[in-house]
Amino acid sequence: MICKKHAFLLITIFLFAFCVKAQTQKTTGMTDRKVWLYYMDKIARPVMSNIANNTLKANMPVELSPRIDNKNNRAKVAYLEAFGRTLSGLAPWLEAEDGDADEVKLRKQYREWALKGIANAVNPADKDFLQWNGGQPLVDASFVALGLIRSPWVWTHLDAKVQQQVIDQFKVTRATVPVYSNWLLFSGMIEAFFCKYDIEYDAVRLDFGVKEFTKHWYVGDGLFSDGMAFHYDYYNSIVIHPNLNTIIDVVNSKKNIYAKEATSLNIISKRYAQILERQINTDGSYPVVGRSVVYRGGVFHHLAYIAYKQQLPESLKPAQVRCALTAVIKKTLEAPTTFNDKGWLNLGIYGSQPDLADVYITTGSLYMCMDIFLPLGLPQTDDFWSGAPLPWSSVKIWTGQQAEPDHAMDAGF
Repeated sequence: MICKKHAFLLITIFLFAFCVKAQTQKTTGMTDRKVWLYYMDKIARPVMSNIANNTLKANMPVELSPRIDNKNNRAKVAYLEAFGRTLSGLAPWLEAEDGDADEVKLRKQYREWALKGIANAVNPADKDFLQWNGGQPLVDASFVALGLIRSPWVWTHLDAKVQQQVIDQFKVTRATVPVYSNWLLFSGMIEAFFCKYDIEYDAVRLDFGVKEFTKHWYVGDGLFSDGMAFHYDYYNSIVIHPNLNTIIDVVNSKKNIYAKEATSLNIISKRYAQILERQINTDGSYPVVGRSVVYRGGVFHHLAYIAYKQQLPESLKPAQVRCALTAVIKKTLEAPTTFNDKGWLNLGIYGSQPDLADVYITTGSLYMCMDIFLPLGLPQTDDFWSGAPLPWSSVKIWTGQQAEPDHAMDAGF
């Protein structure tokens, strides 16, 4: 006869096994992709639908950091921030042709919004003509350029008049001298856009950022300093690695003048992807250090980028990274106060936490989180989506599984 204590224990074990089995059955690459599409759409829809309808400025609320450094200017630029960052994250998915009927239908809608939104954003006669001149506009014009680099479909489906207006507004940003930091890559990205589409570009603006990072600012173990000083934050992931890789890839596709840099950067980028993957805790949380933490999943831009480009190191399986990034997406977006009552993002990491926002943060800044969705540009048949669920490093370690040790990398430029 089984005593109550043992019966309770058996029931507990049974329920635990049942839950694990149920979770395993539910969690597949395709169900993860549905989760990604749900959140991508939830974040991007207010931005893209409004700018397509010339109502972004009318309907987007602009929440400012409590310690904002320039209220009037920051508020004016918030709309370009939201649009540019959203487009940069959407672009690989807009470029793809994969998916079931619902996903294809959704992509068709977003392609229409993207084309209309770009046309409105660069037309001085439209209500949603955005601000392209100034310091912060340089930053976010570069994200528009990055989006157009990532999606030739979008660029080639703009009519000639709109294409010329895009070129004209990008040229306006040349009046801004970039800060001597990761900002060099914002100027470089705009020139890389010109280079990709065979438009006359300023090779010096492009080359300067590449040379500074590859010859002077690499500090070791996959990390660059942000200008003359090293900062322990996520800017290697948010800007430096993805932008530097993109700029070099674009130029090398035309002239291959950065072959040596590309070889070294490939090794370095793989190492930094390993570091980022190990930052993701078992529940999808991660160390909150440095500035711009309210970018939420955008701090894993580089890991998402390397997965999307199919350049992960051998130590990281695509499905492992998918599961890790899925956990981040859920963790950073699940809190009830993540979105306001109109569906726009609130300042914070886990819900509404405006005190975490730096002096330059507005509602528009938050849409950097869209860059975690880059792997949606991969087809469903890719290992990233088709592979069976795998535990990421923290899960393996903190559930007592066998895991490989981590070691610094000595390679460099």
